[in-house]
Amino acid sequence: MRVLLDTHCHLDAAEFDADRDAVITQAQTAGVQGILIPAVQAADFDKVRALAHSFDQGAYAVGIHPMFVRYAQDSDLEVLGDFLQTYRDDPRLVAVGEIGLDFFVPEISHGVERDRQIKFYQAQLDLASAAGLPVVLHVRRSQDELLKWLRRRPLIGGIAHAFNGSFQQAEQFISQGFALGVGGAFTFTRAQQIRRLVTELPLSNLVLETDSPDMAPAWLKKGSRNTPSEVAQISATLAQLRNETTDQVLAQTSLAAMRVIPKLGMLWGS
Repeated sequence: MRVLLDTHCHLDAAEFDADRDAVITQAQTAGVQGILIPAVQAADFDKVRALAHSFDQGAYAVGIHPMFVRYAQDSDLEVLGDFLQTYRDDPRLVAVGEIGLDFFVPEISHGVERDRQIKFYQAQLDLASAAGLPVVLHVRRSQDELLKWLRRRPLIGGIAHAFNGSFQQAEQFISQGFALGVGGAFTFTRAQQIRRLVTELPLSNLVLETDSPDMAPAWLKKGSRNTPSEVAQISATLAQLRNETTDQVLAQTSLAAMRVIPKLGMLWGS
C-alpha cells in the first residue's frame, strides 16, 4: 500500500481563507490522499469538523494547543469532552490534538503559564484516553515533561509532531506508541540533528507532515505560505536522504500513520 498523507495541516487557518478550495485541489493534483487537520482552540472545533467533511481526503483532530492555553477557559476542557462524546462515531474524528507543551516561547514557559500548560495537557490526555483516541502532540523543548505524564497513563500513542529531540527521546516516544512527524525542517541542510534522526531512525516510525501554513520547506522562499501539496516533495526529499525510493517512503510512513492513528487506516487503508 502506497499512500501520500499530510498528517499535520492547519487548513482552517486564516492564511487559506482566500483560496482554500484551490489549495485542496492543488494537493489532490499532487497526489495527496489524506490530510489531517488539527484544531488549536475550542472555538475551532466545529470549523475543522466541517472542513474535514467537505472533501474526500479530510480528517480532523480536536484539542487545545499549548500556545492557546493562556486564552482558554477551564470550561473549554468540558467543551472538548462533550465534543468527543457527541462525535465519537464520526469516522473523520481520528485523534485529540493539537495538544502538548511549549517551553520555547519565554512568556508561557515559566510559573503560572507553564503550570497551566501542564494542567491542560494532563486533562486532554485523560480525555483522549477516555475516548479511546490517540493524540497529536506539540513538542517544543518539552520532550521530557511530555514523556513524564505519558508514562503515568495507559498507552495512548499518536504522533509527536515536528519532532526535534535527541535519538534517546525519540526512542522513548516510540516506546510510548508514537510515530514522529517530519516535515519542512529536515529539508534544510543546516538542520543536522533532525537530518540524522530522519535517516537513522527506522522509516516505520516516521510520518510525513507539512504543518501548513507554517514550516515551509527549503525550496520555498523564506516566509512563504506552506501548503499540503508540498508533502509530495517532502517525501521525495526524505527518500533521497535515506537512499531509498519514494515508494518505500510512502509505504512505510503511511503504514506508520495508520498504526498510531488507526482511524486513518479505516479512511484510507484500502
